[in-house]
Amino acid sequence: MLICGEDFPLVIEQVFLKALVIIARFRVMKVVNKDLNKLRRAAGITDRQSKYLLLSNRVNWNPEQIDKLELTLGKSEFLRIAYEMKEKFREIYETNLTVKKGQKKIKKGLNHAQVFFRESASTIENHFEGICNYFLYRTTSGVMEGINNRIKLIMRQGYGFSNFNNFRNHVLACFSD
Repeated sequence: MLICGEDFPLVIEQVFLKALVIIARFRVMKVVNKDLNKLRRAAGITDRQSKYLLLSNRVNWNPEQIDKLELTLGKSEFLRIAYEMKEKFREIYETNLTVKKGQKKIKKGLNHAQVFFRESASTIENHFEGICNYFLYRTTSGVMEGINNRIKLIMRQGYGFSNFNNFRNHVLACFSD
């Protein structure tokens, strides 16, 4: 089982012949949010707060933030429909679905999304199997991405190591107990 971004499935399938490619929900939501953000700008809504409200997960929001979102969505019915579609995609991942139910809901969402999320719909169609494989194990690449970010931070703090062993020792020290 390998979890990857949308750019790597073909390479993984060629190198790891028996690997099950899983495209994490973060990657799917990233392309959907990118399209939603384009629609926001096209609707003439350019303030940063509206961008944050439209693209973030509203689980922990306070009532004031929800009211501000409603004001933003009131400016464009087109944007409201697109936002609701984005939330439906997010809900697919939040509910405990089997692979078949996940496939069915994603296909249904794709039928509606063609108008609003063209690039996202195309990406989801091209990587449909890997996206639906998420429902087998419900796992993400978050831990690995965190490790990569930590290593990048070490590299920045070291201003480029002149010796690989020094870099290696810093990384090992960072991740040892």
